[in-house]
Amino acid sequence: MTQTILSEAPVASFQDLPISRELYEAVHSLGWSTPTPVQSLTLPALLKGEDAVGVDRTGSGKTGAFAIPLIERVAPERRVVQALVLVPTRELATQVTSDVADLARFKPLRVATICGGMPMEPQLRALAGGAQVVVGTPGRVLDHLQRGSLRLDSVSYLVLDEADRMLDMGFAPDVRRILSRTPESRQTVLFSATMPPAVRGIASQHMRSPQWLAVEPEVRTVDTVEQVYYHVADRDKTRGLRCLLDREQNPLAVVFRRTQYGTIKLHRQLERDGYSVGMLHGGMTQGQRTRALEAFKRGRIRVLVATNVAARGLDIPDVSHVINYDVPEDAETYVHRVGRTARAGKSGVAVTLVGESDIESFQGVRRLLPVEIREERLPIYG
Repeated sequence: MTQTILSEAPVASFQDLPISRELYEAVHSLGWSTPTPVQSLTLPALLKGEDAVGVDRTGSGKTGAFAIPLIERVAPERRVVQALVLVPTRELATQVTSDVADLARFKPLRVATICGGMPMEPQLRALAGGAQVVVGTPGRVLDHLQRGSLRLDSVSYLVLDEADRMLDMGFAPDVRRILSRTPESRQTVLFSATMPPAVRGIASQHMRSPQWLAVEPEVRTVDTVEQVYYHVADRDKTRGLRCLLDREQNPLAVVFRRTQYGTIKLHRQLERDGYSVGMLHGGMTQGQRTRALEAFKRGRIRVLVATNVAARGLDIPDVSHVINYDVPEDAETYVHRVGRTARAGKSGVAVTLVGESDIESFQGVRRLLPVEIREERLPIYG
């Protein structure tokens, strides 16, 4: 297998792509003027029907990259499942379903969301009613296969989205079982931020001479994010965080910690101090994660303490602040975290608390960033 690494988009406009008028109108109605790098890199191959592995660490626009060929391929007159999108979490499944529906607004497609933590009866009705596209998590998709409520023998287009995360969560056996129930003649698309051996194994065993298409990582941040850092004693970090939260006017803030243990500990501290706080980490059940995200999206909780992995794909337009309680491991992680704010054209603030033990690692991150992070003084130090 060969790997292609490109940083410049080979397709400059959606008009340059062989897509239907209805789909072009849908793209235009969504305000998409030009393809994102991952879209311009992968769409030509996918629209030709080729298998492809898309590697993009930023994750920018990947749903459009696989959804546009999906919509073109599915025949609305056939009331059977023709496309399957496997994702690691319920919240991502919901997001992908919404994005597919937006792009298919001028084409009558039936899309079913099949996830754990959701009632079974509506899913059974959607499948029995002639769903043509299924977006789901591996465990629940396998449940339906075993029940006989889902058949995949007519699937011609299959997507593994966030494959590294899906396999890291222990879904590899389920994914392999599901793939074995689909036709070998299908087109297979895999998107992943990283390429660990398990993901490469899936690609080599279950894809047909895929093109490996990677967007060259760019260490950049959104221009509308105000970026500052504070030197703080390690023992004063929680006190400094409380100070920052108190001085803002009701912020909607994501606070990042490196570990699950640290996330739980900080959540308990803030809850004990009377803050409206929730948490998000990989050890939570799907139902717990969904409830926490819904409460945060609706503003019932104003602070969300989260780990990096748990917050991947987190898309909440109104997040006003990202606070790095723990300094990110590298510049790429910093960019990922900062990208949780200033979404949908809005402004945001990114704050990093730099303790004595963080100075060396933080300087390493700063050197790789194309923007200057401004230093400020915490009010707790006068």
